Amino acid sequence: MQLLTKPLNWSLVLVIKLYQKTKRRKYAKCMHYPSCSNYGIMAFRKYPFLKAARLTISRYNDCNPFSNRPYIDYP
Repeated sequence: MQLLTKPLNWSLVLVIKLYQKTKRRKYAKCMHYPSCSNYGIMAFRKYPFLKAARLTISRYNDCNPFSNRPYIDYP
């Protein structure tokens, strides 16, 4: 199963990096460290696809000033 998820993970890492290069910033500074996109890259490098996707989506949904998530948060 791990062999099947590796190419998918690496392709998603490339998509996130492409997003980072082409995005326009709405805000001057991110509230969390690492940023949501960097968090996603770290998660997809560390975990299988489904777990990394769940962690990344959860992090993105918590991206607001009223979140209970700590400022510094690693997958």
